Amino acid sequence: MRFLFVGDSMTIGRAGDFTWRYRMWQHLSGCDDGPHEIVGPRSLLYDAEADAAVSTAYAAPFPPAARRHLAGWGEGWVHLAPLIGPVAKEHRPDVLLVSLGLIDLGFYTNSAQTADNVRAFVAGARAAAPRLRMVLLPVIPNVRARGDAPFAAECEHFNVRLAKEVADLGTPSSPILLASPPKEYAIDRDTYDGTHPGPSGEHKLAAAFATAMHQAWGLGGPYRPRP
Repeated sequence: MRFLFVGDSMTIGRAGDFTWRYRMWQHLSGCDDGPHEIVGPRSLLYDAEADAAVSTAYAAPFPPAARRHLAGWGEGWVHLAPLIGPVAKEHRPDVLLVSLGLIDLGFYTNSAQTADNVRAFVAGARAAAPRLRMVLLPVIPNVRARGDAPFAAECEHFNVRLAKEVADLGTPSSPILLASPPKEYAIDRDTYDGTHPGPSGEHKLAAAFATAMHQAWGLGGPYRPRP
């Protein structure tokens, strides 16, 4: 199986992070139903000083081939919907693991417009790979939601819309899963700045995807955190 990670700053990570992609690679590497391959056009981390994705400074040894992704600091559904078709055609993933939406709602689009971009993303992906499977993670509200009631409401509205889109768009030949929000995810404990996951948050994000795939499709196995 070929996996493609798709996401925003929570997925690309910044210099010095492990990333939840690393945690998922560890998980897949230990599953008996492999081999599993990570694919994608990018591999770098975001560097704050350069304000660009130019870093290779992962927090742990991470094989170059497993670092691949389609994620970007400040990029959301609105940015990646036009890219997913060409990327899927070139890199031929079997499964997309997608964590997007927070940056859209925070800066670019409201919940209805973001849902439109979800549909555009799915259509573009399937045009290139009609039998592609997808796992979508709901938006996890960040620290901004504590003091910004309209933003918090948009996050909630989008997650309701996302569940509907998953139900409407899934097909037998190209199923879509809505992962459950990470259990007991706490932004004060599981992030380093109220948004981006620290080590405990990375494990919980990876576990959300791993559990969804294992329970629905029998892919991989139960998530077991590794150091």
